[in-house]
Amino acid sequence: MASRLTRLVQPATAASVASAGGRRRIRAISMDVTGTMVQFNGKIEDHYGQAAKWCGVALSSTEVESIPTSFHQAYKETCSKFPCFGNSSMSAKQWWRECVIRCLELSGARMTRDQEERVFQRVYSIFGSHATYSAFPDARPFLKWAHRRGIICGVVSNADERYGDSILPMLDLADKLSFMVFSKEVGVEKPQKKIFDAAVHAAEPWLVKEKRWGADAAPLIPPEILHIGNDFDKDYVGATNAGFQAVLIDRFKNGKGDEWARRGAPVFEDLIDVVEYYAREGFIGPNDTEP
Repeated sequence: MASRLTRLVQPATAASVASAGGRRRIRAISMDVTGTMVQFNGKIEDHYGQAAKWCGVALSSTEVESIPTSFHQAYKETCSKFPCFGNSSMSAKQWWRECVIRCLELSGARMTRDQEERVFQRVYSIFGSHATYSAFPDARPFLKWAHRRGIICGVVSNADERYGDSILPMLDLADKLSFMVFSKEVGVEKPQKKIFDAAVHAAEPWLVKEKRWGADAAPLIPPEILHIGNDFDKDYVGATNAGFQAVLIDRFKNGKGDEWARRGAPVFEDLIDVVEYYAREGFIGPNDTEP
């Protein structure tokens, strides 16, 4: 563990982790969801293809294989047509209906209206289950550790509220998350500053309830928030431009982490490495003597 930790945190010096305003004690942590706390299970073409088959919609093997490309295009089109999952103009479920049906159309599916609705309902149900999402093994221990330290934790995600309503509770993560900020509700996405400003306002009331902060309970300022994510522009650049401290998690070892580090971001292998680094540096939470 020691050699692994030394190698991974080498780019994460105190200077690179601390915000431009100087090193501040961390009083709140905001986190991305997918790729940071939660992982996607299986392949999208298998999930969509099996849903179509279950509903009696025939897809050739070539059409099934085209689903990832079709999804990327459908997602892009739907985002352009209805930004931020429709914001207040439509429900998240309506937004995903548009996206899923368009994806299957692009892959060559020929469906009646009744079949479209059945396939969509099947896909939507699958993507709210353990079949498609699971928590990384270190996610809940990390949240419990932060909770013991009196650090307020929450979510800042380019997603809709379904994460907060069902997926995070299903994965037993929601009970240690005090605030959740989703792009659908705010109307902008990371890396825009507005969504990070919303996180500051969402986190601050919870500090008042955390007695260990005492006289330091308010006001919360951006340099006292650590943002953890897995996208250089959305999570690192967006958060630091908003005044947050920020680090990135490189779980998939696909070469992106090395590039992030070269560009100045502190990069860690997992959330346990983040705990070890910040605990060692001694500027996390109101009580640094707790395990």
